[in-house]
Amino acid sequence: MTRLLCQLADEFYPVFSEERLTCKLHIPQGLEVQGDADKLARVFDNLLRNAVHYSPEGAELTVAARRNGPQVEILFRNTGTRIPPQQLERIFEKFYRLDSARSSRTGGAGLGLAIAKEIVELHGGNIVASSDDQYTEFRVTLPAVPEITIQEKE
Repeated sequence: MTRLLCQLADEFYPVFSEERLTCKLHIPQGLEVQGDADKLARVFDNLLRNAVHYSPEGAELTVAARRNGPQVEILFRNTGTRIPPQQLERIFEKFYRLDSARSSRTGGAGLGLAIAKEIVELHGGNIVASSDDQYTEFRVTLPAVPEITIQEKE
C-alpha cells in the first residue's frame, strides 16, 4: 500500500503542477493490504482525479494512511466547495454526478465512485465520504495483511 500510494502521487505530479496544487503524503512505511493492486490503484486514481477536479487552483490535497488494528485506513482530503448532505448520500450511485457541467468538462460519466465502492467492498472494505465548509474527505478502509508475531520457544 505504501508504494502504491506514493507511486500514484508521483504519477499525478504533472497534473498537480498544472493546477498549482500541492499534495501532502502522510503514509508510513510497510502498510500492506490483501488485494488486487491494479484494482485498488483504480480506486485511488479515481479519488485523486476527483480531488484535482473539485479543488480550486492552489489548493492542498492530503493523502494519509495508517494501520488501525486489523485494517488499513486511507484518507483522501481536498479543499473546495462543500458537497450538500443530500448529494453526499448519493455520491456512490452509478451515473450520479454532482453537477451536469462536469461530464462535458472532464468526460465523467458518473461511474468512477460507484466502481470504486464496488472494488473496495469486494476487497472486504468500505468507503465513505464526508464534506464540510473546509474539506471533502474520502476514507477507504481495507483489511490489513495480518501481522506476524514470532513467539520464542521456552
